[in-house]
Amino acid sequence: METGNIIQALRKDRGWSQGELATESGVSREMIGKYERGDAVPSIEAAKKLARALGVTLDYLGGEADGPAFDRKTAERMKDIDRLDAAEREHVFALLDAFLAKSKMQAILK
Repeated sequence: METGNIIQALRKDRGWSQGELATESGVSREMIGKYERGDAVPSIEAAKKLARALGVTLDYLGGEADGPAFDRKTAERMKDIDRLDAAEREHVFALLDAFLAKSKMQAILK
């Protein structure tokens, strides 16, 4: 999906007008319209502002991430986990693996 389409979809998911996104991001409404129509591509700085306002990573905004579920908050959590010492990180991943296994098992049993 193109960046403009992603911006538009995320904006609409939040129920925002282009003006509201402009206010939240600090990017002009005119430029947001151009991005959404495919008339322009956001600069790195504009993309960072839009991603922050929309709560997604730059990868997602640029169409490189698998899905919006890997949002900015998740990315920050992953960075925090990476800063833990190796033993603590293993505990976090063991706990996460247990929850994921449970979820997968529940999906199979349905």
